[in-house]
Amino acid sequence: MRKAAAACLGGAAALGAYVRWVRPRVFSWGATTEEATRPMAGDELCPRPQLNATRAVTIAAGPEDIWPWLVQWGWNRAGFYSYDLLDNLGRPSARQILPQFQHLAIGGWVPMGAKTTPNTAYRVARLEPGTLMLWDKPGGSWLWLLEPDGAGCTRLITRLRSRYAWARPTIVTELILMEIGDPFMMRKCLLGIQQRAERLAAGRRLQTLPRPAKDKAQWTHPGIRRRSPSRSAWGRRWRRWAASTETSPGKGPSTLAGWARARPR
Repeated sequence: MRKAAAACLGGAAALGAYVRWVRPRVFSWGATTEEATRPMAGDELCPRPQLNATRAVTIAAGPEDIWPWLVQWGWNRAGFYSYDLLDNLGRPSARQILPQFQHLAIGGWVPMGAKTTPNTAYRVARLEPGTLMLWDKPGGSWLWLLEPDGAGCTRLITRLRSRYAWARPTIVTELILMEIGDPFMMRKCLLGIQQRAERLAAGRRLQTLPRPAKDKAQWTHPGIRRRSPSRSAWGRRWRRWAASTETSPGKGPSTLAGWARARPR
């Protein structure tokens, strides 16, 4: 009995320490204290959440290079930019903009799995292109926010708020996915969006750089283009022979041998 009581007390202490110190940091990865605590759009859709996760990342790109990746996010769309083997059935998330998924509108569905229902998918509640996208479902909301951060960078902030349906048979699976899997998946997701957006921004900058003027000399490298002997060495011999006959009529070389002797030593 003493060992069982000690184990229970130890477990309760560990759980209390996790809830008090570890969990808030896990669910605020990358976000500043101000970002994690300030009110944001969509908070009113889930006023007393049991899960309130605010994560953020700084991206060296403008909102126009980040927004397309957010719009096409989702199951059977561009994927989740995370651990594809676990959350996308092994299908790789898109690494390019998919035009067919760039027309998300208010009221549209963002599927999280193969079956689209109000409990397994989010519906678009608010949409401000390049700035804000808000999804909601019964008992939860999900916000994606883009804020300029100076020097061509942008802060991507995401806030997920949810209340657990304790009476639902799938509550154990939901707790495992949200409390254990979600922190790792979302960190990977934000870094995946960062990588894709920065690559897109770099490509856009290369396209806008002025092209240098073509230098004819760079195309006459000996290894690329050589002058034909008939236009160089033999040509010089011919011009030397012709000049000698003009300056000294009757004394210039009149045979091939003389012409050969006229070449420079």
